[in-house]
Amino acid sequence: MLPSGQKTRDFEQTVLAYSADLYRYAYWLCHDRFLAEDLVQEAFTRAWKSWADLHEIAAVKPWLITILRHEYARTFARKRLPMTEDDVYELEIPAASRVTDDLEMEQCIGHLPLAYREPLLLQVLGGYSCVEIAELLGTSEGAVMTRLTRARQALRKHYPEIEKRRAIL
Repeated sequence: MLPSGQKTRDFEQTVLAYSADLYRYAYWLCHDRFLAEDLVQEAFTRAWKSWADLHEIAAVKPWLITILRHEYARTFARKRLPMTEDDVYELEIPAASRVTDDLEMEQCIGHLPLAYREPLLLQVLGGYSCVEIAELLGTSEGAVMTRLTRARQALRKHYPEIEKRRAIL
């Protein structure tokens, strides 16, 4: 077991090293800056409580991502967000025709089902391999590869629609 001071220093270094990655992933999950910040904060709080139980320091990033995913799921288990009529209409409004490529791609990714979006973001933003993603998501490597393929196919299907809109302008 690590001395208390060493434990604190190791945890602080971990927070500094991975907070940006966790925030980026949390933001992609929820598309809300404030909720993403709360999720990262709660993930680090839970990690600190279990820090002494961590045996492999090399596994800290996947461990933190897993905690973050579980915290995101807990957000919806705890409360149901109220939806108003305006929210429903807002969902039906198409994206503005003059937006940047990044925003359009973000919207396309946001429309993917979570089962496809999550492995895609873990691979693209997190740099994880299919094996690592499978471990994080608790599924097989083959399932991850299938989900990644389907996510990319869905993005390719929507990409020509974006190009057609641009050609009209």
